[in-house]
Amino acid sequence: MAPQNGSKMEDDCGVAALESKGEMASLYLADGSPPISGRSFGAPSSCRGEVVFNTGMVGYPEALTDPSYRGQILVLTFPLIGNYGVPDNAIEDGYGLPKYFESRQIHIAGLVVSSYSWEHSHWAAHKSLAAWLKEHNIPGIYGVDTRALTMKIREAGAMLGSLVVNPPQSLPESDQFSDPNKRNLVAEVSTKTITTYGADNTTSIIAYDCGMKFNIIRYFVDTHKVKLTVVPFDYDLEANPSNIQWDGLFLSNGPGDPAMCPQTIKSIQYALGLDPPRPIFGICLGNQLLSLAAGAKTYKLKYGNRGMNQPCIDLRTGRCYITPQNHGFAVDASSLPGAWKPLFINANDLTNEGIIHTQKPFFSVQFHPEASGGPLDTHFLFDKFVGHVRKITQPLVLQDGLAYQKKTYKKVLLVGSGGLSIGQAGEFDYSGSQCIKALKEEGIEVILINPNIATVQTSTEKNDVTPGADKVYFLPIRPNVVMDIIQKERPDGIIVSMGGQTALNVGVELWKSGQLQKAGVEVLGTQIPAIEATEDREIFSQKLQEIGETIALSYSANSVEEAIVVANKIGYPVLVRAAFALGGLGSGFAADNAELKDLAAKAFSVSNQILIDQDLRGWKELEYEVVRDSSDNCITVCNMENFDPLGVHTGDSIVVAPSQTLTNREYFMLRATALKVVRHLGIVGECNIQYALNPKSEKYCIIEVNARLSRSSALASKATGYPLAYVATKLSLGKDLVSIRNSVTKTTTACFEPSLDYCVLKMPRWDLKKFNRVSNKLGSSMLSVGEVMSIGRSFEEVIQKACRMVNPALDGLEGIGSGLTSDEIPLDEQLSTPTDTRLFAVQRALEEGWGVDKVHDLTKIDKWFLSKLQNIASMRNACMNCRDVGKLFAENGADRMRNLKIAGFSDRQIARYTNLRPLREGAAKVRALRKSFGVKPCVKQIDTLAAEFPANTNYLYMTYSGDHDDVSEGLHSPINDLAGGETTNGLTPNSKAYKTRLRSVSVSGEKRQSDLAEKKERGVVVLGCGAYCIGSSVEFDWCAVSAVRQLRRDGFKSIIINYNPETVSTDYDESDRLYFEEMSLERVLDIYEREGAAGVVVSVGGQIPNNLAGPLAQSGVHILGTAARDIERAEDRRQFSDMLDDMGLKQPAWSVLKSKDEAVEFSNNVGFPVLVRPSFVLSGAAMRVASDESQLRNFLDLAADVADDKPVVVTKFILGAKEIEFDGVASGGKILNYAIGEHLENAGVHSGDATVILPAQKLYVGTIRQIKKYGAAIAQALSITGPFNIQFMATGNDVMVIECNLRASRTFPFVSKTLHANFISLATRAMCGLSVTPYNISLLDIDYVCVKAPMFSFTRLRGADPTLGVEMASTGEVACFGDDAHEAFLQSLLATGFKLPKTNASILLSIASDPFRQEFAQSALTLAKLGFKLCGTPGTVKFFKEHYQLDMKMVTKPVDESDDADCPTTGAPSALTEIKEGDVELVINISEGTTRRDEITSGYLIRRAAVDFGISLVTNNKCAVWLVKALEGGFDNFKAKSISDFYSLHKY
Repeated sequence: MAPQNGSKMEDDCGVAALESKGEMASLYLADGSPPISGRSFGAPSSCRGEVVFNTGMVGYPEALTDPSYRGQILVLTFPLIGNYGVPDNAIEDGYGLPKYFESRQIHIAGLVVSSYSWEHSHWAAHKSLAAWLKEHNIPGIYGVDTRALTMKIREAGAMLGSLVVNPPQSLPESDQFSDPNKRNLVAEVSTKTITTYGADNTTSIIAYDCGMKFNIIRYFVDTHKVKLTVVPFDYDLEANPSNIQWDGLFLSNGPGDPAMCPQTIKSIQYALGLDPPRPIFGICLGNQLLSLAAGAKTYKLKYGNRGMNQPCIDLRTGRCYITPQNHGFAVDASSLPGAWKPLFINANDLTNEGIIHTQKPFFSVQFHPEASGGPLDTHFLFDKFVGHVRKITQPLVLQDGLAYQKKTYKKVLLVGSGGLSIGQAGEFDYSGSQCIKALKEEGIEVILINPNIATVQTSTEKNDVTPGADKVYFLPIRPNVVMDIIQKERPDGIIVSMGGQTALNVGVELWKSGQLQKAGVEVLGTQIPAIEATEDREIFSQKLQEIGETIALSYSANSVEEAIVVANKIGYPVLVRAAFALGGLGSGFAADNAELKDLAAKAFSVSNQILIDQDLRGWKELEYEVVRDSSDNCITVCNMENFDPLGVHTGDSIVVAPSQTLTNREYFMLRATALKVVRHLGIVGECNIQYALNPKSEKYCIIEVNARLSRSSALASKATGYPLAYVATKLSLGKDLVSIRNSVTKTTTACFEPSLDYCVLKMPRWDLKKFNRVSNKLGSSMLSVGEVMSIGRSFEEVIQKACRMVNPALDGLEGIGSGLTSDEIPLDEQLSTPTDTRLFAVQRALEEGWGVDKVHDLTKIDKWFLSKLQNIASMRNACMNCRDVGKLFAENGADRMRNLKIAGFSDRQIARYTNLRPLREGAAKVRALRKSFGVKPCVKQIDTLAAEFPANTNYLYMTYSGDHDDVSEGLHSPINDLAGGETTNGLTPNSKAYKTRLRSVSVSGEKRQSDLAEKKERGVVVLGCGAYCIGSSVEFDWCAVSAVRQLRRDGFKSIIINYNPETVSTDYDESDRLYFEEMSLERVLDIYEREGAAGVVVSVGGQIPNNLAGPLAQSGVHILGTAARDIERAEDRRQFSDMLDDMGLKQPAWSVLKSKDEAVEFSNNVGFPVLVRPSFVLSGAAMRVASDESQLRNFLDLAADVADDKPVVVTKFILGAKEIEFDGVASGGKILNYAIGEHLENAGVHSGDATVILPAQKLYVGTIRQIKKYGAAIAQALSITGPFNIQFMATGNDVMVIECNLRASRTFPFVSKTLHANFISLATRAMCGLSVTPYNISLLDIDYVCVKAPMFSFTRLRGADPTLGVEMASTGEVACFGDDAHEAFLQSLLATGFKLPKTNASILLSIASDPFRQEFAQSALTLAKLGFKLCGTPGTVKFFKEHYQLDMKMVTKPVDESDDADCPTTGAPSALTEIKEGDVELVINISEGTTRRDEITSGYLIRRAAVDFGISLVTNNKCAVWLVKALEGGFDNFKAKSISDFYSLHKY
């Protein structure tokens, strides 16, 4: 069945799109429980059988035709079934057998699934699964909570059932149940004739067909060239009436009880008695038959082993293999006679998985080495059997002895990743934290180097639950620094695989130089030669050729000329990439020689080798996360499929786990390749492998292997619940996978492959609109700054959830009305070009009726994904056409509502589509209506094994695709802070009644405290940080984790809500309950009500949770800490400014925007420049400094657009002022502790981009006093309880307030770690109403300085102007300590990746105005004195020549990007030429001010060229002066000190 392309709306406003398809159907169970209702998608018939489950995620055509399922009603635990249709059964192999099936008919009695895909998509598909079931008269039911059913079977055992389509009120007793195990099922499925395959082959084997799968035949005949004679199960081997010649005996799989096959057992006993013995090999039922023939016993398992991920241990070697299985009976190993021994055991439940004769060539296994479906990891057993038959001596198989050679490590150095940047973000904080935890469990002392002060891993607090590193070095991650630490600490080992490319590059350099070997430090995990083999394209290609695998056509080049030669060899277009670079840095597609030259020049600036690759855009991109231990146990933990075809960097693509459009053949083909490659490369630990797969065949090629933890590793860990970094660390210490426990189930082994009974979707978050001239086109170089992950049981659900997560302003996925599509650019162009908003253009096209086929032709996105988006579009259109909520739900209301929610529609979406205004009240009405229908979300666990084994896990998500909760609700009813159940009708956040009511709530709520014991039992909900973006990053994750850890220390049940897979807060070890969920009002209310929590903390996760304070309070939620009304008073620019005026606190002159003309008049009165800023924003979003009227009018348009219904304030912008950070914690309006940080740059640079010094070094005592006085007054006025941040500006001793945030700010981890006092821990206790004792902090007595420096990603943002302004541009931060402020400054600068110029190198100066030149004059003279060669633009050269007699080489200012010619009059070279070809190693370019004009200036061209060619750039005069002072003071030479060394200088 082809994907439907937007069928015509039916009558009644097209509500057919909201109705469930198919006839009513019910599944009755023999335990007497109520029938399970669903809808039919197969034959309109009924069936009876034994209800069993299969946890495989692919392979339904293979499973349904497996004769071992005869008579069984099969429950598939993976929720999305039918995606890739069913192949053509008329296609046969060379033996006349259907190529894609395991028999000629469907053997199951009936099929039970959660969600059926009515649209399928695959090149090999011939028909839909539903059509195939109907052909074979097999019923199917969907809409079942298959997870709940699986748990029931797991607990009660496999049970009889009856699947009935169009069920009567009750089933007649006689029709209810029938036990298939009482039938001779083998007789039903066995062949009735004798057939020989491979008649021309010489080695003859008889195969007893007890229900033999066709792939077994193919394996024997195709792979092993055997003459295979297949006989019926009851063929008398002793009599041998057909006189078959045979050298070996094979016993096949089959259904049912082995005791039903006495004839087969008799023939086996005959064969066992022959002398000389002839080899015998059995599979599945064959294992049980051989055991019975040998004299052992079998028994029925509780629910059997069925799936593709059963770990089985080879008792000869201790190796563990992942096996596919399908059986309900097992061998009792204790009953084996003397000469027989167990061969394999199940690593999870320890049941027997195989037997072997100790003297004769007889053996059998319980699993399927030939798979289909499933992995082929044990196919070597066929080799062994056929070898026996051919009388080839089989090698002795023994343990490798590695288990007895484990090294012990006392001290390990962990290298972190440094500041967050595009391509290397918070995922390495998560992996590093997991690594530290694993090392501390082994009693190892951990030394950490990581200058990223905002991270959790650099926290120094330690306890039993969260052990931290023993010593933390906040230093630049550079080879010489790492060696200094090694010389000081003398570690045994070093881990470089947990810190991204930064750590890896340092490790490679130190190993290649021999310094690690000389120091006796062992690289733990994957060894450097293996890492180099994956990083160097030529070595990698050679390694793959050795095992018959290929990469895309790819050549390396060491020069631009060489690159042109190989590009023409491959053929344009080509992909250009820099070797040894992270996240596709320095990469792009070139269509001709000219584009190649440009790209190659830039790529060579970040690497000395570039790679030219074949263009495979349009192919599917897939990824497997692979884990291997030193004993060669190897597993794949997660496979992922990109929504976007190849051509978009995987970090910028929507990614789905597990893959949705791969067949069993494709899935396990790529898996087998992954294991082969990883073993050949010798990787120990975790890595990932990326593929390109042709969408019209099984042709594939390998893109790359990352021999380290990566962004996708963090995603895979959160997607599966398998802690990859933790396990990889244990493996790096020499442990094996089998001995490590599954940290979710606590009882099963870590040597397994997770089964998912849900779907996960990762969506990137971009901030490209912050940067002028940056294209939003996506390609091979990563541009996203963060990502979200949604979990659900339908694709529609997860993609709509993800849209709300990535952008809280969105209500779901829609094109029309999203504001994210363009009316100026043709829609087909928006579809054909990958951009950060293409998804919404796709949705718009589908909403407008373009159809799946047309959209696919333009985007190459798989039709299956597009068909799911079409479902969303059709349901949206149905709601929009109805326009009335009453009409929409008048008929089948509950069914329609449930289907909307299963498809991921939010209450706000439904309210908006049905014109319920205002939206917040409308959503509340929809919520009430939904509850009246009984439509509520249920809570499901992430348990790694699809409910096959019990797991007391706290890792949770919510979904509407189910009707049973995995965990119980809270013990208490929810606290409702609306007195007397006051309704919200007619109240809005800006209404007087609302504000009055909120004020009363904040008072009465404090009075009505539950007793402490009940509060602790109820627990506290902490809202996490959401997606990382510019302005909200890992620092807020540190805040959330600190809050949760303090709650647990104080005995509170801790509940966290977050959806960012890169975070430590979403590690299920951190909290008592983790909801990996969206932070929408709707979902937070769901969780709050369900848990009956004592309150919600909104102040530690940044702006997203802070913005929820008002809506949550309005809905009756108890907000802990500062009241929602007071938060609004601080966030609303007008209210806050009014308050400051009332209090007599100084602030820059301001005005609330009522009209553009009024704003212009105000600006003219106070004088330009002015600052335009909206309310309720983070990181200065839409803030601009306007220097004239035209800029002001343009900026007002942008600010009003961003701020929506919030006011926009115009403020006088004061030039030359100093900006000061005030971070504090208060309780009841009284400050407990505070810290005052000083910005190095003057006001006008956003605080997130500023260099911050703590303790402040250059503030007047009077200024500090005034700041403390202002801070105390504001804290009292706003009744602050919890964390807060105030930003001040000072000119001389004159202090003015800029803004106040009643939440934790990005500087809280910086302040806490510098002062050795966790401000968030203190704030958490205050917010929970506990007694609090302030820390004893004396800022004047601290004998060290910490400097925080911003981390930028301008190298990736092509075209962005690398200057600083009032809107934040940095993607991360670092901080370093020093005895002197200049030492700390230089170290922090180096920690951002800044390269110091070498002596005798050239430094280019281009300083815009005389005041700046004057300020820098002494520094310029110092640079000359230090031996640097100075060059400058004409104005700068003239100034220093005239005023300071400083000779400088003159360069001309460029007019455009290609202006690299010498000046025709003076002969001076162009500044661009000096940067591109000269020996310039530092550019100091100071522009006129902080305004950002759109025109391209010569200063912009110089700055951009410096960034593009990897040359250090300084754009702030204050920073330039400090840099020169640091160079003059020789602070680039220093002794490595840990944070504890600095703390020891000052004891509180």
